[in-house]
Amino acid sequence: MSTPPAPSPVRLVVADDERMVRTALRVILDAEPDLEVVGEATTGAEAVSVVRALRPDVVLMDVRMPEIDGIRATEQILTTLAEPPRIVVVTTFENDSYVYDALRAGAAGFLLKRAAAEDLVQAVRLVARSDSLLFPAAVRALAAEYGHRKETATAPWVARLTERESSVLRLMAKGLTNAEIAGALGFGAATAKSHVAAVLAKTGARDRTQAVIVAYESGFIQPR
Repeated sequence: MSTPPAPSPVRLVVADDERMVRTALRVILDAEPDLEVVGEATTGAEAVSVVRALRPDVVLMDVRMPEIDGIRATEQILTTLAEPPRIVVVTTFENDSYVYDALRAGAAGFLLKRAAAEDLVQAVRLVARSDSLLFPAAVRALAAEYGHRKETATAPWVARLTERESSVLRLMAKGLTNAEIAGALGFGAATAKSHVAAVLAKTGARDRTQAVIVAYESGFIQPR
């Protein structure tokens, strides 16, 4: 009986203007059999070009870079590619308006440059799977600090959510996976996936992170 082929590794691009940071990230990530750094960039503009050429699965994007910053680079990548990669912002400070702006622009999450190697690896894998929110407590803190929330009644998508979808969105904000949402609400994983897709469609969000940001900004979910 033949052994099924191993899945292809997650392909990554690292964008940072500091050589030491790029080297450290490459060493850590390339040591994992399921991860592969396929390209690097030293500026925001170069990041856009490299991503367009290599079409990676995940990009680790520094916030502050020459030419254009990580926020603009994130926007350009997500709006110009039909199938854009998942983008993770890499930053020195977690409580940073630049990080929040990057999340609003469509970044799937963020990592601290001082993160332990095992945390970096697990975060990349989580973002590549895209079935959970990366560091939900940190996203909540950023929303509380920088989110200019409106009254819930002014958000038209709130009225379009069913009661079940509202529950799903709140659990998404807590960082639960589809399987965990299914277990918490008492239905199957396929149903959970369907409800998550409906939430994204109704909120107009690109992914789970943007849906949660919108939920906090609208006042649908209150930071605690």
